[in-house]
Amino acid sequence: MTTETTDLWPDLLGCLDLAPLGLGAYEGRSQQLDHRRLFGGQLLAQSARAAQLAVPGKDLKSLHTQFLREGRTEEPVRYETEVLQQGRTFAAVRLTARQGHGIVAVAQASLHGWEEGPDRQTVDPVPALPGPERVVELPLLPWESRAATDLDTEKAEPPVFALWTRLPEVHRSLAPALLAYASDLTPIGTALRPVEGVVQTDSGRAFASAVTSHTVWFHRPPGEGRSGGGRWLVLRQHSPVAAHGRCFGRGDVLTENGDLVASYAQEALLRFT
Repeated sequence: MTTETTDLWPDLLGCLDLAPLGLGAYEGRSQQLDHRRLFGGQLLAQSARAAQLAVPGKDLKSLHTQFLREGRTEEPVRYETEVLQQGRTFAAVRLTARQGHGIVAVAQASLHGWEEGPDRQTVDPVPALPGPERVVELPLLPWESRAATDLDTEKAEPPVFALWTRLPEVHRSLAPALLAYASDLTPIGTALRPVEGVVQTDSGRAFASAVTSHTVWFHRPPGEGRSGGGRWLVLRQHSPVAAHGRCFGRGDVLTENGDLVASYAQEALLRFT
């Protein structure tokens, strides 16, 4: 089945419904996409869910993932979890994502029971939400998104990009996985903005790219109450360096009123042909 015959949103939700296999292992089916390899966002999202299932009652605080080899779209992914530490408020989980041909990714997750305490942040003000005429169509993002500037531009532009996105209404337990999924979409494109005449969709022709590692830190719950969506978030990112066949990017996720919800960083192969 391909993207022409299936709806991306229920397909993505189905991928997050991991089946327990016993002994701390879970299995998730892969997205039904016309892609040569698994989308890294799927592995991030499923790893987030596996970590939460391994340590119920705590919320995801951070997820650091290394991508070791290409995943196969026609196979499910098995997630093996090892709880390294579990206390009253904190826990640590090691995850191994495996398919028939070997390990495709490894991850380390940290979880925490939310606590009351000092609440401070130092971030630049959030710009105004772009109007509906600035809708962005990202093939792998099955919810409304907008941007004031174009990610793919033939002109050389600064390596910055702000993507406004609104997660659908889901239970708050799914929000970290969906946010991790979304954070994997545009860092490479942001790193390419200063390269004149080359855009992200030129992958496989003008350049080869593959994410090697991706980290997400969750500072505040992405949703309010039991809800994990429904409000606008801005993924504001910057690529400070591209060198030696690699690029690096980092970003913040903020609410419309300026609350810093999460941060992320990504390193990727970026090899021009």
